[in-house]
Amino acid sequence: MYTKKEYLIHISLFILTFITTTLAGAEWLFGKSILASGEHALTWEYFMKSIHFSLPFLGILLIHELGHLLTSLHYKVKTSMPYFIPGWLGFLGAPSLGTFGAIIKLKSYINSRRKYFDIGIAGPLAGFVIAFGVLWYGFTHLPEADYIYQIHPEYLDPDFKGHTAEEGYMNLEMGYNLLFYGMEKLFADPEKMPNMSEIIHFPYIFAGYLALFFTALNLLPIGQLDGGHVVFGLFPKHHKQISLAFYIAFVFYAGLGFLNPYDGFDSLIFSIPLYIGFLYFCFSRSNIMDNQTKWMVIMVIASVQYALVYAFPTLQGYSGWLFFAFLLGRVMGLEHPEVSGYKSLNTSRKVLGWICIIIFLICFTPQPFQIS
Repeated sequence: MYTKKEYLIHISLFILTFITTTLAGAEWLFGKSILASGEHALTWEYFMKSIHFSLPFLGILLIHELGHLLTSLHYKVKTSMPYFIPGWLGFLGAPSLGTFGAIIKLKSYINSRRKYFDIGIAGPLAGFVIAFGVLWYGFTHLPEADYIYQIHPEYLDPDFKGHTAEEGYMNLEMGYNLLFYGMEKLFADPEKMPNMSEIIHFPYIFAGYLALFFTALNLLPIGQLDGGHVVFGLFPKHHKQISLAFYIAFVFYAGLGFLNPYDGFDSLIFSIPLYIGFLYFCFSRSNIMDNQTKWMVIMVIASVQYALVYAFPTLQGYSGWLFFAFLLGRVMGLEHPEVSGYKSLNTSRKVLGWICIIIFLICFTPQPFQIS
């Protein structure tokens, strides 16, 4: 089915991504870099230790994509093998996960709602099962509490008051989602459990957390994401309305606080038209609304956000989602490909669809990464 050249390309990309995620893991786990010298230089010993992050992390991504691929093969739908995208940014001095994810390209037209549903749902379900297992292992096999002193011996200094940005130190704190919080309370020894700014040093917990993050992103009920396929399967006649409503809510939360009425006039005179222009750029490719309705929605979003922050000055969304909102609106699209017929799914598929919705709700993290 695939040529030798295709196998070579995909296997090479996977190996390269395995290397880059291991390099990124060494930076997060141990503060070791291949570009550093002295005590921060990456040695073979720490490269091998970092595989404890890259292997489960890439394994979850691989199982997710294989879920899509094997279901496609079952339905004789032509697809590519998974493209793994290496994404190590250490040479720029920037933090990264070592990969920008993995994708599968459809090579044939799908004219069946059931096939779209089955192919879309197979990836997140398969990946979620493995992610759950990785997290369970991480929580039940935590090292002793003094493990963190191997990474940060400065914590033993009674006069240490914490790192500062002036020292070039980046503090990354993870936010909770319902599943991570529940599993921590059920399985983790509270005396060994790190705080949310230290889980980057615990490979299985960190890999599992990232897997939940990407699972939730894929299950957003918008456009042609896996969650969009699920919603299209469950509510085919209302997919456009549901996709648009969730996209508006997503954009609204992401941009909440961007316009701050307590900023000076000199700032607002630039930020208001810039933000409104960004929103129009996000919505402009959607065919669900006419142009007049788009402008109305954009102005309502901006004005309500402005009013809420005026009434509650500390109210803040998560600006990190704005880039993904841009990708959804401009690149992926909010609509779903049309199919012939709207025959209802059978009961087992409906149950699986609602399970995916529940997985999205318990995996979605409103504020996933806070950098200070």
